Amino acid sequence: MSSDETAGTPRPQDSREPQDSPFRVEQTPRDEAPQYVLPLVARIERAEPPHRTDALETAARAVLVMLGDERSLGEGEWAQAMRDWQDARIRKVVRRARGAEWRRAEALPGITVTGKSAQVRVFPPVPLDGWPKDLARLQVSGTELDDPEPLSPPDGAAPVLWMSPDVDMSAGKAMAQAGHGAQLAWWELSDEERAAWRDSGYPLSVRTPDAALWRELVASGLPVVRDAGFTEIAPGSCTVVADHPALR
Repeated sequence: MSSDETAGTPRPQDSREPQDSPFRVEQTPRDEAPQYVLPLVARIERAEPPHRTDALETAARAVLVMLGDERSLGEGEWAQAMRDWQDARIRKVVRRARGAEWRRAEALPGITVTGKSAQVRVFPPVPLDGWPKDLARLQVSGTELDDPEPLSPPDGAAPVLWMSPDVDMSAGKAMAQAGHGAQLAWWELSDEERAAWRDSGYPLSVRTPDAALWRELVASGLPVVRDAGFTEIAPGSCTVVADHPALR
């Protein structure tokens, strides 16, 4: 699975967007700050791997669970690490584990989020060169996942993370990108809207639109993830549009 460093575009009408946002394509003072990464580990058992879309959705929810957890807020035990991470560029790395590797990962401080077929554990941010050894040894690349059956249309009343039909990504890269999309949506919401999403269990779906709908979504003013181009795809590529009902 792939590591990921991504920029994003705010909604044009949003005057709250700071000029040194961690989701801007150009260089900002945030690039000079100590850089942190949000580790995610997906459980990929050889005999029964998760479905691709469920893995993407579970990774996105894992990011939201970390953002909304009381330990990440205020004076919580993870709050300083979360602030350090969000004060710099927003980076996420998805690694894979199975068997004893997964059990060792579960023993570290973090949160496991379970989907229909997928399990993803998210950990508080760490410095780029400060990974716990039981996570640093896990593989990043080489995993491909499939959806064995056609996907149903998304629930229009719930958030949808629309993945680009034009960009080919590995499962890990796509999981990180889905996490970025969920985070962009989270940042755009009011406190009341965040609380409502959290209290409902962070419902969302991940889908890939056709080319015509994708063009409409990118131009709609909804949050758009643009990849920084460090792995797999060209810099500036639009990869995800975060479509939350409250942002339409």
